[in-house]
Amino acid sequence: MLTLASEADVLARFGRALADPIRCRLLLALRKAPAHPSDLAEALGISRTRLSNHLACLRDCGLVVAIPVGRRTRYELADPRIGHALDDLRTAVVAVEADRSCPDAERKDCC
Repeated sequence: MLTLASEADVLARFGRALADPIRCRLLLALRKAPAHPSDLAEALGISRTRLSNHLACLRDCGLVVAIPVGRRTRYELADPRIGHALDDLRTAVVAVEADRSCPDAERKDCC
């Protein structure tokens, strides 16, 4: 059964998903077209095991869905608007200094 998440929960799920570069690359790949895990692993240059863990995270976040196709499974974005949101985020201007990250990056394991 699907339920609707609160606005804050949706943003937190996006944050969790986007916190890892591999998951970002996965979302960007699925933004272009649905794909099978073997194709995604090859395109991203990672093992199927590692890919599976990241796809599970994205499914848990509610951002991707697994679609059975015969004996295989195809992955796609859960909602086409996720692709539009990714486009908006990709092209947003972020004001950062090139030679600095978050001052708390090492202590808080962020940025």
